[in-house]
Amino acid sequence: MQIYSKEDTIVALATPVGVGALGVIRLSGRQAIAIAQSLVRKPFPTATGTKADLFFAKLAYPATGEALDEVMLSLYRAPRSFTGEDVVEFSCHGSSFILQEILRLVLEAGARLAQAGEFTQRAFLNSKMDLAQAEAIADLIASDSQASHQLAMNQMRGGFSDKIKQMREDLIRLAALLELELDFSEEDVEFANRTELYKQNDALLATIRGLVSSYSLGNVMKNGFPVAIIGKPNAGKSTLLNALLEEDRAIVSSIAGTTRDTIEEQKNIGGIRFRFIDTAGLRETEDVIEKLGIERTIKKIKEAQLILYLFDVQSTSPADLQEAETALQEYEIPYYLVGNKIDLVTPEVLATFAQKEKFVAISAQNKQNMQHLEDTLLAHLHQTHHNESQIIISNARHLHCLQQALSALGVVRNSLDLRLPTEMIASDLREAIYHLGEIVGEVSNNDLLDFIFSKFCIGK
Repeated sequence: MQIYSKEDTIVALATPVGVGALGVIRLSGRQAIAIAQSLVRKPFPTATGTKADLFFAKLAYPATGEALDEVMLSLYRAPRSFTGEDVVEFSCHGSSFILQEILRLVLEAGARLAQAGEFTQRAFLNSKMDLAQAEAIADLIASDSQASHQLAMNQMRGGFSDKIKQMREDLIRLAALLELELDFSEEDVEFANRTELYKQNDALLATIRGLVSSYSLGNVMKNGFPVAIIGKPNAGKSTLLNALLEEDRAIVSSIAGTTRDTIEEQKNIGGIRFRFIDTAGLRETEDVIEKLGIERTIKKIKEAQLILYLFDVQSTSPADLQEAETALQEYEIPYYLVGNKIDLVTPEVLATFAQKEKFVAISAQNKQNMQHLEDTLLAHLHQTHHNESQIIISNARHLHCLQQALSALGVVRNSLDLRLPTEMIASDLREAIYHLGEIVGEVSNNDLLDFIFSKFCIGK
């Protein structure tokens, strides 16, 4: 892997590749303004002292003076910029030729192409944001629902970081008092009151447990809620998927076994992304391809957080449904019994199923009661992923660090119970401090940073 200097001036296209009305090219580094000046016919105006200077400029080829484009230039002088360095943004016409020519000229003038996430990495290294906030930027760019967007915005604003930093400061203060005791160990002085230490340690344990427990909800908000639609052949699973999506996504046929593989599609319900998985019909079969589809169905069922067991109310008896429910319970995954084709039976037939606690009646073909089904799904999600904490985490790295800190504080609690020596308690406190510091980047290494920022897009 090639090693680049953080002193380099970097450049990247900050807008998607393709034809558009406008394109943005971003420069950052010590030579950013000088490089931009070399492409502009007139000198830049004197700095106004505001966060940015915005002005119209004509770009030209330095060697010939031939006009290239008319642009809006944004100048952000260090340290009042996103990266903390001098930053220049060219807002030019979206022609791929113009964009490539500007990039070429900037590279010839001494800049280099930015690596993935390098702008944000420099913002972190220049203390414009902490590591958790930097990661939230990637989540914000990737957000595709109201819930994932709000989650990323809250983290980027620093509420989660502030909580982590406050807990870390509390632990540092406690550790410092214990370290002070070690310095005066011969005098048998107790600077850290053990009763107060108990209370603060237990309070931190409770806070971190709350953050850890919020991950299940945060993961759903960020990545979506997986729902498997299962049932016997011809129950109407593909019709249900199409009805939920309000488009013909899955092939519908009266021939049993039409769906041979799983189909996964997404829908936003109540601001949260639900991932619906249409599966092959569950039945005994000698068809090799259909068997493979059923095997994949079982695998997808185990990955889901909710099962919709769809059955035909015309051809299913209460005894059949009870047998299916017994089989569903073996998966140990929440489920609903969804009776389909209710428009084809009498109210008396429907009443034989209505006594089931988790029964929902629909007609996928006629889209009858579909809103009720969606409301049921949303209510289930809120009930099973309820979180009282105002801060929700969704990052697996943060979860791991919190679990490590939780483990260290648990050892501190046991050490206090056993009245173990002060140096052992102090050591475990330092471990908890370290893991909390990992979250916000107070302690980090280059390999970790390179891994985190490599997942960003180029130009951010």
